[in-house]
Amino acid sequence: MDKILITGGAGFIGSNLALKLLSKGYEVTVLDNLSPQIHGGNPEKDSTLFCSIKGKVTFIHGSVTSKDDWLAALNGQDAVIHLAAETGTGQSMYDIERYNKVNVLGTAILWDILANREHKINKVIVASSRAVYGEGKYMCSKDGVVYPLSRKEKNMNKGDFKVKCPICNRNVTRLATTEDSKIHPTSIYGFTKQAQEEISMIAGKSLNIPVVALRYQNVYGPGQSLSNPYTGILSIFSTRILNGNEIHIFEDGKECRDFIYINDVVDATILVLESSAKVNFQYYNVGTGVPTDIILVAKTLRDEYHFTVPIKITGNYRLGDIRDNYADTSKIKNELGFVPKNDFAQGISQFVKWVNMQQVNVDKYDSSIEEMKKKGLFK
Repeated sequence: MDKILITGGAGFIGSNLALKLLSKGYEVTVLDNLSPQIHGGNPEKDSTLFCSIKGKVTFIHGSVTSKDDWLAALNGQDAVIHLAAETGTGQSMYDIERYNKVNVLGTAILWDILANREHKINKVIVASSRAVYGEGKYMCSKDGVVYPLSRKEKNMNKGDFKVKCPICNRNVTRLATTEDSKIHPTSIYGFTKQAQEEISMIAGKSLNIPVVALRYQNVYGPGQSLSNPYTGILSIFSTRILNGNEIHIFEDGKECRDFIYINDVVDATILVLESSAKVNFQYYNVGTGVPTDIILVAKTLRDEYHFTVPIKITGNYRLGDIRDNYADTSKIKNELGFVPKNDFAQGISQFVKWVNMQQVNVDKYDSSIEEMKKKGLFK
């Protein structure tokens, strides 16, 4: 496989992946719509991500919702790494048509073309998400391993953010989520990622085109958008800090995520691209397997920037958010030998060094919260 198409290849993961593939001798084509929410109003000038690949890849400014753009991008390619998607839980809960159009329809158009047109594609890698698991995997002292439903508003309104057993309603203890865990997303975003996976697996098997789904955890690192207030908690907190604004933490601050550094995500994706048939039609978690509380994230960032902005645990919550989710990474480790090289402390340090070299962005957090309040999604 010499020619690789990366959809969303001007984005955070995509641009880093493109540069690494180029360094390994691949020819890279990128299909990207250069969304203003990520790249600003003038990507040629404002987007460091786009500028990092400009002139180095074959770039097609287009959308995965356009069959013509897909046809142009797929021409002559050997493999597709499908990253293009609308991301973020909060915004997905009210921008429902756009999320489904881009994520679900965009993926369907790809497979419609592969089913009905001549092509050379012999592998498709789909970028999925931890969001497909919903609340993930837990242990109940009475009922054993369980997969809880969405938390109830009546509990969260009283400040009880703990996850409950779906059988006996006891508080449960978080476990690392394995790939064979129950798939039951709690957000529109999570549903669209599940749909991307399943469309690709079903169509790929019927067409004998190998597919691999990578369930990325919370990806962070240099190059992450600092202007998007809807996704990327490290970027949101960093922009708040550098503007001297109070950091607001939802719920009780004890909710956790699995943060994985961008370089490790790129390495895992290329490892899957270059692996033999044993990876075909498999699902892999791509994370560290380490749960990190959000309050620790905020305190670590504040210390790294040497700022004294206050941290406020608000007790607010967003509909669609999960409490805890961190990956069991044993499958990708045992089958492919993948082990992340960067722990959270190392990754945060590199991220902060990069942020300190950037222009301080306007803090759009408050306006994003107001938008969610108007939709009844922020409590």
